[in-house]
Amino acid sequence: MAIDKVLLEVLNNHFTGLVEEMGYVIHRAAFTVFIKETWDFDAALVTPEGEIFSYPRNIGVTNMLGMDMGAAIEAVGPLEPGDVVVTNDPLSTLGMCTHLPDIMLFKPLFHDGKLLCFAWCFIHSSDVGGLVPGSIAPTAFDRYQEGICIKPAKLFRRGELNRELLDLILTNCRIPEQNWGDMKALIAALTTCERRMAQLSGRYGYDTLRDGMNALLDYGEERARAVLEAVPDGRYAFSDYVEVDYVSPYHQRIKVELTVSGGAVHLDFSGTDPQVRAAINLPSFGRPNQWIVLGIVNFLRTSDRDLPLNRGILRSVTVDVPEGSLLNPSPVAATGVRHVTGYRVSDAVLGALSQAVPDRIPAAGAGQVAIVLFSHLDPASGNYKVSVLQPMQGGCGGRPTKDGIDGVNFSAGSLRNVPTESIELEAPVFVQRYMLADAVAAGEYRGGAGVVLEFRCLAADAIVTARGMDRTKLRPYGRKGGDPGTLGDAIVNPDGDHPRHIGKIDILKLEAGDVVRIISPGGGGYGDPRARDPGAVQRDVANGFVMEAQEWETYGSGAPDFVFGAERIAYEAALPSVLQDMFARLLREHAASVRQYLRTRVYRAVRGDPALAALSGDALEAALRRLIEQALVSPMQRTSLPDAAD
Repeated sequence: MAIDKVLLEVLNNHFTGLVEEMGYVIHRAAFTVFIKETWDFDAALVTPEGEIFSYPRNIGVTNMLGMDMGAAIEAVGPLEPGDVVVTNDPLSTLGMCTHLPDIMLFKPLFHDGKLLCFAWCFIHSSDVGGLVPGSIAPTAFDRYQEGICIKPAKLFRRGELNRELLDLILTNCRIPEQNWGDMKALIAALTTCERRMAQLSGRYGYDTLRDGMNALLDYGEERARAVLEAVPDGRYAFSDYVEVDYVSPYHQRIKVELTVSGGAVHLDFSGTDPQVRAAINLPSFGRPNQWIVLGIVNFLRTSDRDLPLNRGILRSVTVDVPEGSLLNPSPVAATGVRHVTGYRVSDAVLGALSQAVPDRIPAAGAGQVAIVLFSHLDPASGNYKVSVLQPMQGGCGGRPTKDGIDGVNFSAGSLRNVPTESIELEAPVFVQRYMLADAVAAGEYRGGAGVVLEFRCLAADAIVTARGMDRTKLRPYGRKGGDPGTLGDAIVNPDGDHPRHIGKIDILKLEAGDVVRIISPGGGGYGDPRARDPGAVQRDVANGFVMEAQEWETYGSGAPDFVFGAERIAYEAALPSVLQDMFARLLREHAASVRQYLRTRVYRAVRGDPALAALSGDALEAALRRLIEQALVSPMQRTSLPDAAD
């Protein structure tokens, strides 16, 4: 049945109101700080085939819209009224879940015995077991270190709780009472959704609602294509890096070739570096999942403020993500910090897109959300207490017409900060400083400022993790001559006799009295700093901002489209892009399990012989193949080989 536009808009508003009501139920009923204060949760309505057809606008995280639930539906088998499915497994859901702390529940909704749709929701659990309290350590090297893995299974069967499954889940985490409290908030949201959908189906009927779902997806596709058709056809390439200095001196490059053709977009990540023995891998399974398409979703939402929020907007987007790469790793790879890679994917995609629509894309933002988590053994109970202190975002990049937003990253702006009073109530810490950083990137429109968090540990023994710290080595890029952003840092006992600059926090053990200062990156500037409005300069001075201006002499004549900063320039002088492109292609000839090893050995050799960086073409390929062959020779074989002189 055809749905007229008036009825379609009425249904869209009904569905949107319903999923947002689910979100408010989760928010008000949840137990953990990360849910009730920071809002790392969400809800949606999903078609029987697995496509999101309604997504909240005003509550919860904004980056799950690209999720596909089809594989999870197939994995659990036949479903009946009263069933509720739980999962957090990336493999069996083919990337619906992307790391183990995301506990997802979904429930089939029926009308007169016929499956109408699914209600879905999730929370980020503050602990699901694993290597460290909070479950996520950047240096974890496989999924088995990251906590309990739950394949899609029925937590409720026909309305009856599966106690054995629940006990198994809660026994394998450090905060069982809080986790069960959060899960009950999800169950309450699903129950609310079921009741509301029953009212809607009773009013409009099964056929009208099913037709409405499909029409909404088609309408989303139509509106998105209209936006993308205005983008000039062409191929646009860009690359950016995720830092992995806690396991390797060689940053993981994300390279994308974005092809636009008649309103269709293809993202090719063939030049992206291999998976790494750290927790930053992003399990996309070669699909256009929520993190891979985040930049496109943000561009569409910004370009069309009335765009219906459903997965139909992504029907014209295709991807190519090679197996064994950072964005499509093997099933055993650790993925706990996949969000920092997802944000860098967005930065790379928007960098490519900015070449097509140069006056609509801002400079790069901080590109991180470092979730600072504090844990200790409670002396009274002997059990762990685990609490998120802050989601440490950084500043946005300068925009084509405005300064960057201070203290908020574009792609994660939906996450709220935790009030200091809540932090000190939940954890034995004293917050000494929580403020904007002074240093910002210069530009006609300056970059947004990063954030400074400083706290004193009041527990005898404590562990702090800060998953997702990045941009401590390479700056967010500036645009149109704007300066690159500021770098992040972490310092232990910064005002003591022996301050320790540790850069990124992996697993930090503290004693009572220790002070930790964390500084998040600031966004890049946009436009020539010399063109900045004098009134804006006066406000910057009054607000205490200090511009980290770069040397304009290095720009030559005219302002460059991208300003990467001295750190990236030096890195790519030693490892030029042409060399990285060719090496990424050659690595695909080898098993995923050895690519990171080969990359480290070969790049070390290249850095030790600067002449190799000057090669190109066949000579470069021959040199890289020779280095790969040498790296594959075992130490024992190497000692028995004849010398080159022989």
